[in-house]
Amino acid sequence: MAHSRHFAEPKLVGTLLCLDFANTVSWRGKDDPQEHLKGYVGLLHWSRRLGILDDTEYGTLSREAERSPGKAEEVRGRAVALREAIYGVLSAVIDGRELEVEDLNALNEELSETLKNTRIVPSEEGFSQEFTTGTSLDRLLWPIAKSASDLLLSDRLDRVRRCAADECRWLFLDTSRNRSRRWCDMRDCGNRMKARRHYNRKRGTGQKTGMR
Repeated sequence: MAHSRHFAEPKLVGTLLCLDFANTVSWRGKDDPQEHLKGYVGLLHWSRRLGILDDTEYGTLSREAERSPGKAEEVRGRAVALREAIYGVLSAVIDGRELEVEDLNALNEELSETLKNTRIVPSEEGFSQEFTTGTSLDRLLWPIAKSASDLLLSDRLDRVRRCAADECRWLFLDTSRNRSRRWCDMRDCGNRMKARRHYNRKRGTGQKTGMR
């Protein structure tokens, strides 16, 4: 059975930018998880899809990556490290276990770069934050690191969930009123796990009947 997340673009179920970024690996619970950030171009494509980059910025960074392929691959490696750090930190929070120091350090390293490229500017409401402009290949990591930082410091942290399907393990923000959401997507993992439970129940009943 083919699942939609195995296509080129993973579903967006996290609600928050950092959660959707953590979900750029599909089927974490399997022996062969699917990587969606394939090369710097994959990172660029995902960033444009999520609105981190507009078409002009996408074109600018694409050309810069062609001129500096080594640097582009280095940034892609940092992106993967940031993703795994975010996933590791949030998984520890969900499980109520001690954080891995390496995960927190990796997140803080990218957050430090983000803060160096953030400035306060006037806005209609008073002041706001914005990122510096330019051709830095790592500029698409800054909103992700900020999103993770904002979540960890917010009162929504206790609403972060991990999909109850063992093979999936995607993260999402549970915005349900009674905080009862279990699946990343009811139409995907939810229905699949319901079907599996139904099959197991029927199989168990059949086995018992055959023993009589």
